Amino acid sequence: MSVTLSRRRILPLLAVTVAGGPLIARKAFAQASGNTDGRLILDADVCVITPETTEGPFYFDPALERRDITEGRPGLPTKVRLQIVDEQCEPLPGARVDIWHCDAAGLYSGYPRQVGNVDTRGETFMRGTQFADDDGIVEFDTIYPGWYPGRTPHIHFKVFTDATTLLTGQLFFPDDVSRKVYATVAPYTERGNGPDTTNDRDGIARRAGDSSIAAIDELSDAYLVQLIIGVEPPGPFGGMSFPASG
Repeated sequence: MSVTLSRRRILPLLAVTVAGGPLIARKAFAQASGNTDGRLILDADVCVITPETTEGPFYFDPALERRDITEGRPGLPTKVRLQIVDEQCEPLPGARVDIWHCDAAGLYSGYPRQVGNVDTRGETFMRGTQFADDDGIVEFDTIYPGWYPGRTPHIHFKVFTDATTLLTGQLFFPDDVSRKVYATVAPYTERGNGPDTTNDRDGIARRAGDSSIAAIDELSDAYLVQLIIGVEPPGPFGGMSFPASG
């Protein structure tokens, strides 16, 4: 699933690893593990286990298996590509991945009393589910997330490897990219000042570490956001289904 559009590399590629642990050079990993078939999506460093982070207050399962999660909300087109691997960095086909994040105005769908006392109950924008392909990859079409007071820009995710096993995490963005987007791209510019919190001031981002900051490429028509997510050994996938919400 290589990128076919022309693109300009705007940031070094980063991959996730154990919180506080070292990254493993891709070449060294490939030699040690025999993983030389190019199935991993990032061409810099590879990971072992992704740090667990808080779910936050805005999760619910709308039971929507879909790639495009925008529901027409405006913003900078963004493709989110996540690859689910085990502790040996072997892809996990069939893993279920949920993502959710706020829109350009900093609002989550489905909740009352948000920024400006906005109520979005009954709405499902910026939420969706995909199941990993043979290379452990899921892709979502969305927009660059907005911001809200007290948090650095981020995307939430959950990975289900069987009916009961999951990893809850958050994906973060380089501060300079967020500042550029919020200062130059509508409708983000309508909010005036940018985020009040950067990655190094966000407690959740600090605990997740720099390695939870995604790799970002600028394509001709969108940003491409990529992350490898390493999870604990899964149970059998057999008949994955939507777990109960809540």
